[in-house]
Amino acid sequence: MQTHTVKTLIQTALNEDIGSGDITTDNLIDPNLTGSSVLMAKEPLVLAGIDIARQVFHTLDDTIEFKALLADGETADIGDPLAQIQGNLATLLKGERTALNFLQRLSGIATNVAAYVGLLEGKSVRLVDTRKTTPGWRVLEKYAVRVGGARNHRMGLYDGVLIKDNHIAAFGGVTESIWHIRKHVSHLVKIEVEVSTLAEAKEALQAGVDVIMLDNMSLENIKTAVAMIQKAALVEVSGNVTQAKLPDLAKTGVDIISIGALTHGARSVDISMKIT
Repeated sequence: MQTHTVKTLIQTALNEDIGSGDITTDNLIDPNLTGSSVLMAKEPLVLAGIDIARQVFHTLDDTIEFKALLADGETADIGDPLAQIQGNLATLLKGERTALNFLQRLSGIATNVAAYVGLLEGKSVRLVDTRKTTPGWRVLEKYAVRVGGARNHRMGLYDGVLIKDNHIAAFGGVTESIWHIRKHVSHLVKIEVEVSTLAEAKEALQAGVDVIMLDNMSLENIKTAVAMIQKAALVEVSGNVTQAKLPDLAKTGVDIISIGALTHGARSVDISMKIT
């Protein structure tokens, strides 16, 4: 992943951590010393972000030798080595925390997502994320979601029409909102609308939208809505979706389940770097 956004994030993180200099390393370590280290899993995880960790060290010193031992998407157990790093010892120490911060957060998301995905094995329903991401980290966190086995919803406000409850309240109604926005976007752009009642779902269906999002509906109302829509539009379910609810939701016949907790509910996993 070599995007400008990622490079900027890495440089910003390094500037934040190192600042004007690492006063500990600079005063303890001979700048000419070389060394080696290993990145190691301290709990079971799905790896994500190993190339980001490499880029952190290469941003500091492009002569650092970074050998990934596992690829993103592979699983690791306690004590498994993830990468070997060799080069200037001071650089290894200066890049350690920043590289781990990226790796722990992204692997944490991938690990969390994989747990949800495992509950839908054999089901055709699609599991997707939301825009509930860490500010500035969206491109990375949505990448980690894909590594974990789920898919991405829209990247931002710019790449998909989603008429939400506040849009409807502000504009004056479901049908009116759909008709109006259709006048202003290309025929190639899909239109999704969020509804919270069966009456709104019927209204959206009659207006001919592409995707109907059922927000915080009961299981029975979801089943009723799916039967009413009859594949005339994709049906998405969102709102307070937990792992415990996933199997029952998948049985309703919905096409998509979106879960904000894939990203905002993930914790960073435990990964360490040891000088060898």
